[in-house]
Amino acid sequence: MIRARPEAKPETGEEETQVLERSWEGKGRRNEKRGEATSEAEKEPGAWRSSRKPTTACVPFPSFLPSFLSFFLFVRCCQVAFPPSPSPSKDPDVPIGCCAFYVDLQLRYIPRRRAGVAASVSLIALILFPRSSSQVGILGMAAEAKAKGNAAFSAGRFGDAIEHFSEAITHAPENHVLYSNRSAAFASLQKYEDALKDAEKTVELKPDWGKGYSRLGAAFVGLGKHEDAVGAYQRGLELDPNNGALKSALADARAAATRASRTPPVGAGSPFGNIFQGPDVWVKIQNDPTAKSYLAQPDFVKMLQDVQRSPSNLNRYISDPRMMHVLGVLLGVNIQTPSAEDMETMRSEDEPEVVQQTPRSPPKPAEVKREPEPKKEPEPEPMDIPDEEKEKRERKAQALKEKELGNEFYKKKLFDEAVSHYTKALELYDEDISFLTNRAAVYLEMGQYENCIKDCDKAVERGREVHADYKMISRALTRKGTAYVKLAKCSKDYDIAIEAFNKALTEHRNPDTLKRLNDAERTKKELEQQEYYDPKLADEEREKGNDFFKKADYPVAIKHYTEALKRNPTDVKAFSNRAACYTKLGALPEGLKDANKCIEIDEKFVKGYSRKGTIQFFMKEYDKALETYQIGLKHEPENQELLDGARRFWSICVLRCIDQINKTNRGDISAEDLKERQAKAMQDPEIQGILSDPIMRQVLTDFQENPKAAQEHMKNPMVMGKIQKLVNAGIVQVR
Repeated sequence: MIRARPEAKPETGEEETQVLERSWEGKGRRNEKRGEATSEAEKEPGAWRSSRKPTTACVPFPSFLPSFLSFFLFVRCCQVAFPPSPSPSKDPDVPIGCCAFYVDLQLRYIPRRRAGVAASVSLIALILFPRSSSQVGILGMAAEAKAKGNAAFSAGRFGDAIEHFSEAITHAPENHVLYSNRSAAFASLQKYEDALKDAEKTVELKPDWGKGYSRLGAAFVGLGKHEDAVGAYQRGLELDPNNGALKSALADARAAATRASRTPPVGAGSPFGNIFQGPDVWVKIQNDPTAKSYLAQPDFVKMLQDVQRSPSNLNRYISDPRMMHVLGVLLGVNIQTPSAEDMETMRSEDEPEVVQQTPRSPPKPAEVKREPEPKKEPEPEPMDIPDEEKEKRERKAQALKEKELGNEFYKKKLFDEAVSHYTKALELYDEDISFLTNRAAVYLEMGQYENCIKDCDKAVERGREVHADYKMISRALTRKGTAYVKLAKCSKDYDIAIEAFNKALTEHRNPDTLKRLNDAERTKKELEQQEYYDPKLADEEREKGNDFFKKADYPVAIKHYTEALKRNPTDVKAFSNRAACYTKLGALPEGLKDANKCIEIDEKFVKGYSRKGTIQFFMKEYDKALETYQIGLKHEPENQELLDGARRFWSICVLRCIDQINKTNRGDISAEDLKERQAKAMQDPEIQGILSDPIMRQVLTDFQENPKAAQEHMKNPMVMGKIQKLVNAGIVQVR
């Protein structure tokens, strides 16, 4: 963020002459409206120059005249300030304050115009032969108010400066310099909207004045409109190509526009705003001599408190050099900012300059005024750092270099050299646990798992002592768990690794750590299953379950079948028998899972289809039950033992299924049963797919509205099969 400083270049007498002329004409018109006596000469443009025709306005300006005029002005001021007695012939309404105005003009224009310019001589004529005392008094009050505003601005009292400049504007509303100065005061208070209005008024009154565009650009910068600021500075340079301040401001505005297009605004999501939230903010500011002086300024304290309440407001004040300096103090860096003197000093182009008059000495030739170079803000004195602290910092820097060397050797797979450099880093500085975790990583690659675990334990212990980042401690625990996983391939003990991973996740939830934990738990489960696998014991447990099944003790039978499956997870007979137990107990969903598992393990195991069809029948999914029986018969249609043992059961089930389907089609089924059956059918993904198919929906519509089209649809085997599924499910009824 950049901020243009007010320039301090002298303004030409011709510009001031035009300003006073406009103010004079405007005042004359207002006097006419109030009924004041205004001569015909005052109504004309330039009347204040030529209404009285003094000889001094037309003759050359001799070298001795300034001293003579100084003395004459002094006498004239005394006459005006201390009149002997009021009389109608002499101006009775001349205020005493006009004396200050005369002195101001005498000090300003006579020393600056020693070459004898006609405008200056005309101003002298105005003082010596005032046309209207009321107009002169008003101009004097405007100049006096402006002088007070300049003094208040220089003292840093920007609010008072605005009041004085506003008062001056009421007396001289056409004076563009007053709007320019008030714009600078508004900008100093971060009231950039008001500063922009005054800058625009300045440009409107004086479009050929380069400094007006400087004020306009500074207001745009404060509002964050850097592109508009660039345009304003460019227009100013077109009028004044050699203005160094405009060139510098243009470069800064372009740089700020580039930064704004690349980086987000300071505040939300930025770490700088949170810096002001620390408990030691005020202590750091008190310890810095320059920052401490800012605490005596109420506007800065208000800004600082606003940033503490809402860190996102830092963007509003970041252009203030004081805020930038305090930010540097809190960050521990030296940010170069304009000095307080440069910031608080505004020397306007028409600001009065005090000149020591020496009547006895001959007049000196006019000297070219140079703009004073901005003084650099004295840098705060560096704090005394103890020798121990210096030595500690040096050792830390050397340790970081050793760490970088270790990282390079690690990437090159030169593990011994990497361990050596990490060890040296630890010897130099032991408060950085990354040296330990890096060395542990090298030991892990080398297969030295015990050393890896030791370094990880040291890293966790040391990290607790120095309050290291939780992520670093989590990394050490994750590395420890990885080492235990490597060891578990031989020891078969994954519990320690799982414990280490869980501790790491409590420190910092890292996706990589979570994946390692899941892998370890899955491997442990597989290992336990492998160790528990014993087909002989599985057969024994299954036989025990059969005995309890015959006794109708189904819960105990389920317990033995489950134990048999732990011993042999692929025993389809145990799954089938447990499905039968679940069916007897009415736990149909669990029984269906076991029946499906039978078919999944061995699709030719016909008993699994029998179990599944029976369960589907009890679940009133008759169409699915019939389909399951048909699939089972396809696998072993000629197995005499299977046919003899299952024909009776299957025939009964098939007959029941057909009977239920026919009842549904005839409408003999109760409304509650039909509703329940349809609700279950709608949960079937296949039924949902048929009903959501646009073609099938059109077919169903034709069945109701166009019987001929329905007959054509039934000639399609696929359509007929889908219609049959809907009929079997009870969704469609045929009558």
